[in-house]
Amino acid sequence: MVRQSIIFPVSGYTFPMKNNFIRCGICGWCLELLWTGFLSFRRREWKLTGHSSLWMFPIYGMAAFLKPLSNFLCSKKCSFLLRGFLYMLFIFTAEYMSGSLLKKHHCCPWDYSGTHFQINGVIRLDYAPLWFFCGLLFEYLNQKNGSTSS
Repeated sequence: MVRQSIIFPVSGYTFPMKNNFIRCGICGWCLELLWTGFLSFRRREWKLTGHSSLWMFPIYGMAAFLKPLSNFLCSKKCSFLLRGFLYMLFIFTAEYMSGSLLKKHHCCPWDYSGTHFQINGVIRLDYAPLWFFCGLLFEYLNQKNGSTSS
């Protein structure tokens, strides 16, 4: 089987993009199903229905791109507060860009327009703590197999 990796020319760093992408995509889907199921519970909808979209898999999968940043931050012994904050910014940026693109083509699966602390209906600033901890979770998932396995 051919190993699928991306080499970053600046650092010479190689990592198994495909596996990390799949791992992050599936984890993101599961987290979204749990989150939306929890919101059903808060609305007293006892079926506890969670939902997502096929579009979300590649969006969550993009968390695989956190690995080079994660390796750099960990090598510099940065605190989890700084790492989580930077991951949160990355996630907000990815959510804003992907949401804006999907919204332009009328296929964005989320719309925060009617909520407080939203920007253009595609990101919610009050989700910052969630993205902070999700970023740290994605850091863990990306580091799980190390840099030598595919």
